[in-house]
Amino acid sequence: MAAASKHLTPVTLELGGKNPCYVDNDCDPQTVANRMAFFRYFNAGQTCVAPDYVLCSPETQERLLPALQNAITRFYGEDPKSSPNLGRIINEKHFQRLRGLLDCGRVAIGGQSDESERYIAPTVLVDVQDTEPVMQEEIFGPILPIMNVRGLDEAIDVISRQEKPLALYAFSNSSQVVKQVLARTSSGGFCGNDGFMHMTLTSLPLGGVGASGMGSYHGKFSFDTFSHHRACLLCRPGMEKIYSIRYPPYTPRRLRMLLMALEPRSCTLL
Repeated sequence: MAAASKHLTPVTLELGGKNPCYVDNDCDPQTVANRMAFFRYFNAGQTCVAPDYVLCSPETQERLLPALQNAITRFYGEDPKSSPNLGRIINEKHFQRLRGLLDCGRVAIGGQSDESERYIAPTVLVDVQDTEPVMQEEIFGPILPIMNVRGLDEAIDVISRQEKPLALYAFSNSSQVVKQVLARTSSGGFCGNDGFMHMTLTSLPLGGVGASGMGSYHGKFSFDTFSHHRACLLCRPGMEKIYSIRYPPYTPRRLRMLLMALEPRSCTLL
Protein backbone atom coordinates (compact mmCIF):
# COMPACT_ATOMS: atom_id res chain seq x y z
CA MET A 1 0.00 0.00 0.00
CA ALA A 2 2.89 2.37 0.76
CA ALA A 3 4.43 1.66 -2.65
CA ALA A 4 1.09 2.08 -4.44
CA SER A 5 0.32 5.37 -2.72
CA LYS A 6 3.29 7.03 -4.42
CA HIS A 7 1.55 6.52 -7.75
CA LEU A 8 -2.05 6.95 -6.50
CA THR A 9 -2.67 3.31 -7.41
CA PRO A 10 -5.71 1.81 -5.64
CA VAL A 11 -5.14 -1.45 -3.76
CA THR A 12 -7.08 -4.27 -2.17
CA LEU A 13 -5.56 -5.54 1.05
CA GLU A 14 -6.50 -8.83 2.64
CA LEU A 15 -4.90 -8.77 6.08
CA GLY A 16 -5.60 -10.97 9.06
CA GLY A 17 -6.76 -10.56 12.61
CA LYS A 18 -8.06 -12.53 15.54
CA ASN A 19 -11.14 -14.28 14.23
CA PRO A 20 -13.61 -14.94 17.09
CA CYS A 21 -15.82 -18.02 17.38
CA TYR A 22 -18.84 -17.83 19.70
CA VAL A 23 -20.40 -21.12 20.83
CA ASP A 24 -23.86 -20.96 22.38
CA ASN A 25 -24.94 -23.23 25.24
CA ASP A 26 -27.56 -25.08 23.20
CA CYS A 27 -25.15 -26.48 20.57
CA ASP A 28 -24.41 -30.14 20.01
CA PRO A 29 -20.79 -30.27 21.23
CA GLN A 30 -19.60 -32.98 18.83
CA THR A 31 -20.98 -31.23 15.75
CA VAL A 32 -19.31 -27.97 16.80
CA ALA A 33 -16.07 -29.78 17.65
CA ASN A 34 -15.95 -31.56 14.30
CA ARG A 35 -16.31 -28.34 12.36
CA MET A 36 -14.10 -26.31 14.67
CA ALA A 37 -11.25 -28.86 14.63
CA PHE A 38 -11.43 -29.10 10.85
CA PHE A 39 -11.10 -25.41 10.13
CA ARG A 40 -8.73 -24.62 13.05
CA TYR A 41 -6.16 -27.34 12.25
CA PHE A 42 -6.49 -27.27 8.46
CA ASN A 43 -2.98 -26.55 7.09
CA ALA A 44 -1.79 -26.66 10.72
CA GLY A 45 -3.87 -23.58 11.45
CA GLN A 46 -1.99 -21.48 8.92
CA THR A 47 -4.98 -19.87 7.21
CA CYS A 48 -6.07 -16.26 7.54
CA VAL A 49 -9.71 -17.19 8.18
CA ALA A 50 -9.12 -19.84 10.87
CA PRO A 51 -10.82 -19.17 14.24
CA ASP A 52 -8.32 -17.53 16.57
CA TYR A 53 -10.20 -18.00 19.83
CA VAL A 54 -13.42 -19.47 21.19
CA LEU A 55 -15.87 -17.70 23.47
CA CYS A 56 -18.24 -19.91 25.46
CA SER A 57 -19.57 -20.53 28.96
CA PRO A 58 -17.64 -22.77 31.39
CA GLU A 59 -20.41 -25.37 31.06
CA THR A 60 -20.11 -25.43 27.27
CA GLN A 61 -16.33 -25.66 27.56
CA GLU A 62 -16.64 -28.79 29.70
CA ARG A 63 -18.77 -30.46 27.03
CA LEU A 64 -16.66 -29.14 24.16
CA LEU A 65 -13.25 -30.35 25.35
CA PRO A 66 -13.87 -34.13 25.13
CA ALA A 67 -15.66 -33.58 21.81
CA LEU A 68 -12.63 -31.70 20.46
CA GLN A 69 -10.31 -34.48 21.65
CA ASN A 70 -12.54 -37.00 19.92
CA ALA A 71 -12.52 -35.03 16.66
CA ILE A 72 -8.73 -34.54 16.72
CA THR A 73 -8.19 -38.28 17.30
CA ARG A 74 -10.55 -39.23 14.46
CA PHE A 75 -8.93 -36.73 12.07
CA TYR A 76 -5.26 -37.27 12.92
CA GLY A 77 -5.06 -40.53 14.91
CA GLU A 78 -3.72 -41.27 18.37
CA ASP A 79 -0.35 -39.82 17.31
CA PRO A 80 -1.03 -36.69 15.22
CA LYS A 81 2.69 -36.27 14.60
CA SER A 82 2.67 -39.34 12.36
CA SER A 83 -0.49 -38.31 10.50
CA PRO A 84 -0.01 -37.50 6.79
CA ASN A 85 -2.98 -35.12 7.12
CA LEU A 86 -1.40 -32.66 9.53
CA GLY A 87 0.98 -30.02 8.17
CA ARG A 88 4.07 -28.45 9.68
CA ILE A 89 4.88 -24.87 10.60
CA ILE A 90 6.20 -22.90 7.64
CA ASN A 91 9.58 -21.85 9.10
CA GLU A 92 11.74 -21.80 12.24
CA LYS A 93 10.80 -18.22 13.18
CA HIS A 94 7.10 -18.98 13.32
CA PHE A 95 7.69 -22.31 15.06
CA GLN A 96 9.50 -20.53 17.90
CA ARG A 97 6.80 -17.85 18.07
CA LEU A 98 4.05 -20.47 18.31
CA ARG A 99 5.89 -22.59 20.85
CA GLY A 100 6.08 -19.51 23.06
CA LEU A 101 2.30 -19.17 22.92
CA LEU A 102 1.90 -22.65 24.42
CA ASP A 103 2.82 -21.12 27.80
CA CYS A 104 -0.41 -19.11 27.86
CA GLY A 105 -3.31 -20.34 29.96
CA ARG A 106 -3.37 -24.09 30.53
CA VAL A 107 -2.95 -26.83 27.93
CA ALA A 108 -6.09 -28.97 27.89
CA ILE A 109 -5.38 -30.88 24.66
CA GLY A 110 -2.10 -31.41 22.82
CA GLY A 111 0.76 -29.05 23.56
CA GLN A 112 3.54 -31.30 22.23
CA SER A 113 6.15 -29.91 19.84
CA ASP A 114 9.25 -31.06 17.95
CA GLU A 115 11.68 -28.42 16.74
CA SER A 116 13.46 -30.78 14.35
CA GLU A 117 10.23 -31.25 12.35
CA ARG A 118 8.67 -27.87 13.14
CA TYR A 119 5.76 -29.88 14.53
CA ILE A 120 3.18 -28.51 16.94
CA ALA A 121 0.34 -30.79 17.97
CA PRO A 122 -3.29 -29.73 17.59
CA THR A 123 -3.66 -27.81 20.84
CA VAL A 124 -6.47 -26.37 22.93
CA LEU A 125 -5.73 -23.85 25.70
CA VAL A 126 -8.11 -23.04 28.55
CA ASP A 127 -8.05 -20.53 31.43
CA VAL A 128 -6.78 -17.98 28.94
CA GLN A 129 -6.81 -14.28 29.85
CA ASP A 130 -7.24 -11.53 27.27
CA THR A 131 -3.97 -9.91 28.41
CA GLU A 132 -1.84 -12.94 27.48
CA PRO A 133 0.26 -13.00 24.26
CA VAL A 134 -1.95 -15.63 22.63
CA MET A 135 -4.80 -13.08 22.73
CA GLN A 136 -2.69 -10.15 21.56
CA GLU A 137 -1.61 -11.40 18.13
CA GLU A 138 -2.94 -13.51 15.28
CA ILE A 139 -1.95 -17.10 16.09
CA PHE A 140 -1.65 -18.56 12.57
CA GLY A 141 -0.95 -22.03 13.90
CA PRO A 142 -2.63 -25.14 15.40
CA ILE A 143 -3.42 -23.54 18.77
CA LEU A 144 -6.98 -22.78 19.88
CA PRO A 145 -7.52 -20.72 23.06
CA ILE A 146 -10.88 -20.84 24.86
CA MET A 147 -12.07 -17.87 26.91
CA ASN A 148 -15.08 -18.13 29.18
CA VAL A 149 -17.96 -15.67 29.01
CA ARG A 150 -21.28 -15.60 30.84
CA GLY A 151 -23.37 -15.27 27.72
CA LEU A 152 -23.97 -13.63 24.37
CA ASP A 153 -23.76 -10.02 25.57
CA GLU A 154 -20.37 -10.52 27.20
CA ALA A 155 -19.10 -12.38 24.14
CA ILE A 156 -20.09 -9.47 21.90
CA ASP A 157 -18.38 -7.05 24.31
CA VAL A 158 -15.15 -9.08 24.04
CA ILE A 159 -15.38 -9.18 20.24
CA SER A 160 -16.10 -5.45 20.03
CA ARG A 161 -13.03 -4.57 22.09
CA GLN A 162 -10.78 -6.19 19.48
CA GLU A 163 -9.92 -4.87 16.04
CA LYS A 164 -12.40 -5.89 13.36
CA PRO A 165 -11.48 -9.44 12.24
CA LEU A 166 -11.27 -10.93 8.77
CA ALA A 167 -13.85 -13.58 9.72
CA LEU A 168 -16.28 -14.20 12.57
CA TYR A 169 -18.11 -17.40 13.50
CA ALA A 170 -21.16 -18.15 15.62
CA PHE A 171 -22.56 -21.57 16.57
CA SER A 172 -26.09 -21.84 17.92
CA ASN A 173 -29.26 -23.86 17.36
CA SER A 174 -31.10 -20.55 17.58
CA SER A 175 -31.13 -18.54 14.37
CA GLN A 176 -31.89 -15.45 16.46
CA VAL A 177 -28.61 -15.81 18.37
CA VAL A 178 -26.65 -16.16 15.13
CA LYS A 179 -28.45 -13.12 13.70
CA GLN A 180 -27.67 -11.12 16.86
CA VAL A 181 -23.96 -11.85 16.57
CA LEU A 182 -24.10 -10.83 12.91
CA ALA A 183 -26.04 -7.62 13.60
CA ARG A 184 -24.05 -6.45 16.63
CA THR A 185 -20.52 -7.03 15.32
CA SER A 186 -18.40 -6.01 12.35
CA SER A 187 -16.06 -8.28 10.39
CA GLY A 188 -14.82 -8.93 6.89
CA GLY A 189 -16.86 -12.14 6.60
CA PHE A 190 -19.27 -14.12 8.74
CA CYS A 191 -20.33 -17.76 8.94
CA GLY A 192 -23.04 -19.22 11.13
CA ASN A 193 -22.68 -22.83 12.33
CA ASP A 194 -19.68 -23.56 10.15
CA GLY A 195 -16.19 -22.30 9.50
CA PHE A 196 -14.46 -20.68 6.53
CA MET A 197 -16.81 -22.29 3.99
CA HIS A 198 -17.91 -18.80 3.00
CA MET A 199 -14.40 -18.42 1.57
CA THR A 200 -15.02 -21.27 -0.90
CA LEU A 201 -18.04 -19.60 -2.52
CA THR A 202 -17.19 -17.38 -5.49
CA SER A 203 -20.62 -15.81 -5.12
CA LEU A 204 -19.46 -14.19 -1.85
CA PRO A 205 -16.72 -11.54 -1.52
CA LEU A 206 -13.58 -12.25 0.50
CA GLY A 207 -12.05 -9.25 2.20
CA GLY A 208 -11.51 -7.45 5.46
CA VAL A 209 -12.66 -4.27 7.12
CA GLY A 210 -10.67 -1.88 9.28
CA ALA A 211 -7.52 -3.55 10.58
CA SER A 212 -8.30 -6.77 8.65
CA GLY A 213 -8.06 -5.08 5.26
CA MET A 214 -9.99 -3.22 2.59
CA GLY A 215 -11.68 -4.19 -0.63
CA SER A 216 -12.66 -7.72 -1.63
CA TYR A 217 -12.25 -10.33 -4.34
CA HIS A 218 -13.46 -13.79 -5.52
CA GLY A 219 -15.57 -14.43 -8.60
CA LYS A 220 -17.10 -11.28 -10.09
CA PHE A 221 -15.85 -9.35 -7.06
CA SER A 222 -12.29 -9.86 -8.36
CA PHE A 223 -13.33 -8.43 -11.72
CA ASP A 224 -14.94 -5.43 -10.04
CA THR A 225 -11.97 -4.88 -7.73
CA PHE A 226 -9.49 -4.73 -10.59
CA SER A 227 -11.73 -2.74 -12.91
CA HIS A 228 -12.49 0.96 -13.08
CA HIS A 229 -16.20 1.74 -13.21
CA ARG A 230 -16.18 4.66 -15.62
CA ALA A 231 -19.13 7.05 -15.38
CA CYS A 232 -20.48 7.90 -18.83
CA LEU A 233 -23.41 10.21 -19.68
CA LEU A 234 -24.41 10.75 -23.32
CA CYS A 235 -26.60 13.83 -23.88
CA ARG A 236 -28.49 14.92 -26.98
CA PRO A 237 -27.09 17.99 -28.78
CA GLY A 238 -30.51 19.64 -29.03
CA MET A 239 -33.26 20.39 -26.51
CA GLU A 240 -31.48 23.55 -25.33
CA LYS A 241 -34.72 25.13 -24.10
CA ILE A 242 -35.12 22.29 -21.61
CA TYR A 243 -31.48 22.37 -20.54
CA SER A 244 -31.62 26.14 -20.08
CA ILE A 245 -33.39 25.78 -16.73
CA ARG A 246 -29.94 25.03 -15.30
CA TYR A 247 -28.60 28.47 -16.14
CA PRO A 248 -28.75 31.57 -13.92
CA PRO A 249 -30.37 33.87 -13.06
CA TYR A 250 -32.49 31.62 -10.86
CA THR A 251 -36.11 32.25 -10.00
CA PRO A 252 -38.19 30.29 -7.47
CA ARG A 253 -40.04 28.62 -10.35
CA ARG A 254 -36.79 27.69 -12.13
CA LEU A 255 -35.32 26.29 -8.91
CA ARG A 256 -38.38 24.10 -8.38
CA MET A 257 -38.10 22.78 -11.93
CA LEU A 258 -34.37 22.21 -11.47
CA LEU A 259 -34.90 20.25 -8.25
CA MET A 260 -37.53 18.10 -9.95
CA ALA A 261 -35.13 17.41 -12.81
CA LEU A 262 -32.42 16.32 -10.38
CA GLU A 263 -34.56 13.75 -8.56
CA PRO A 264 -33.02 10.22 -8.52
CA ARG A 265 -33.67 8.18 -11.63
CA SER A 266 -32.42 5.00 -13.24
CA CYS A 267 -29.80 4.80 -15.96
CA THR A 268 -28.64 2.27 -18.50
CA LEU A 269 -25.36 0.45 -17.95
CA LEU A 270 -23.35 0.12 -21.18
